[in-house]
Amino acid sequence: MTITTFFSLLGGVGLFLYGMTAMSSGLQNAAGDKLRGILENVTSSKLRAVLLGIGVTVMIQSSSATDMMVIGFVNSGLMNITQAIGVIMGANIGTTVTAQITAFDLSAFAPVLLFSGCVIFLFVKKQTIRHIGNIVMGFGMLFVGIAMIKQAIIPLSQSERFVSFLSSLSNPFLAILFGVAFTALLQSSSSSVVIFQAFAVQGMLDYYTAVYLVIGAAIGSVAPNILASLTTNRNGKRTAILNLLFNLFRAVLLCVLINVFPQILDAIQALSPNDIGRQVANTHTIFAIIAVIAMLPFSEGIAKLSEIIIPVLQSETISRRERQLMYMIDAQNTLPAVTIRQAILETERLGKIARDSLKDATTAFFDRDEELIEKVHMSEGIVDYLTGEINKRLLALNATELPEADAFRASNLAMIVSDFDRISDHAHNIVQFIDKVPDPKKAFSKHARRDMMLLAEQTNRTIELSLKIFVNEDFELIPEAQESEDLVNQIESEAVEKHIGRVIKGKCDPLAGHIYTDMCEEYERCSDHAMNIAKALVPRKLLEDYDLD
Repeated sequence: MTITTFFSLLGGVGLFLYGMTAMSSGLQNAAGDKLRGILENVTSSKLRAVLLGIGVTVMIQSSSATDMMVIGFVNSGLMNITQAIGVIMGANIGTTVTAQITAFDLSAFAPVLLFSGCVIFLFVKKQTIRHIGNIVMGFGMLFVGIAMIKQAIIPLSQSERFVSFLSSLSNPFLAILFGVAFTALLQSSSSSVVIFQAFAVQGMLDYYTAVYLVIGAAIGSVAPNILASLTTNRNGKRTAILNLLFNLFRAVLLCVLINVFPQILDAIQALSPNDIGRQVANTHTIFAIIAVIAMLPFSEGIAKLSEIIIPVLQSETISRRERQLMYMIDAQNTLPAVTIRQAILETERLGKIARDSLKDATTAFFDRDEELIEKVHMSEGIVDYLTGEINKRLLALNATELPEADAFRASNLAMIVSDFDRISDHAHNIVQFIDKVPDPKKAFSKHARRDMMLLAEQTNRTIELSLKIFVNEDFELIPEAQESEDLVNQIESEAVEKHIGRVIKGKCDPLAGHIYTDMCEEYERCSDHAMNIAKALVPRKLLEDYDLD
């Protein structure tokens, strides 16, 4: 094999991978946020989760992209790991479509696809059409890359060393290991299976060796997800682990089946006699379907096993308990007045979580308490969930005919929920400043830290008063809350002004100066949201009495 042929092979692989990326990127951009919206609405139905996994992966032509979205959703609390495994199983079926497409020899049409896609992408201004051009161009690159790979590996069939190496893969265990390693290197099971197809079509691999390579490729496809999960929370890591577990169990199951019932492979070959490329593609698809059908009933067990490998902490147990409605359980069969009372109780609970989160964020920032940092992250997920669920039920309630007083409360409760959600967001923002200021004692002077703590304490007082006003509808406390909020504004203004003076004098780190002012602003905004909450349920006839117009 000459150096030119070798580089031609590498170029073909590179063009194929880039074509896959371009096509996947175009499909995702064309679909916009719809795919994310579809995945976010996964229910507890296992079958629906699998079908969604298949559909999304077919649309974006990348199981890794689907899996990474799922890891992101689990990491943020929008999906639990039991729902995630159904989507991951579906993605394993959806990704086999690439091999089915490439089993057709469309290399003759590739230049036309490349030219058409390039013209659309370069000369059409409408963004959606340009994304379609990117898809067509990626599709063309895909087949040009395959043609280059096929052409480049022809000389390899005459290389004794390479033929000897491929012959060693007739050992099933070695074939699976090579499939794992090769796919992990390419970061794409679709790509590795297509290359195995090309080797088989050129007569360099027999069908039975290709079968074990395909089994190994499924395990290797988990590599990108394992890497992506390193920066996620424990649930994100569990999602990657359960993906690995599914593919390991799948490999064992398929190895047992094809050895106990070799007629399975004979039947697959009979579907496309004399076309080994199609046989490899069919094997890829049928194996994925068999694995999902066999293992879907045990999906909860796989999820529990991932929780044994990465044990559930006590804080996570608390988070799971909190991430559900406690009062608005059956809003459809409850009287509107009762539902509103339940909504007030849920919102009170939401408010206390947001309040505590802000306190924890302040302590976490100055003390670098890892447990509190994790608690704030978890609280943010709980608040986001409760906000969505409470608003969903309030929206349904607003669609009914309500007495004027109930309608007033229902509509304003939605705004109160939103304000508590924003307080939680600001707490989360404060925790994120930790990475930017590794040591606040060095970055901020003693006086700067004292002013910040004073601002935090006064903000918490405003929130406490507002929560009390909301829960008890004790509107006589509004002037006191307003006074507290005005004091927050005064402290924030003075703290920022004095801090700028300290920075100029070199008493505080100038690089961390903007973090200090940003944090002060976070507290001031929390106080603003607290006052919105305090005023929200004030009856219209009392607005003038409290000068709230």
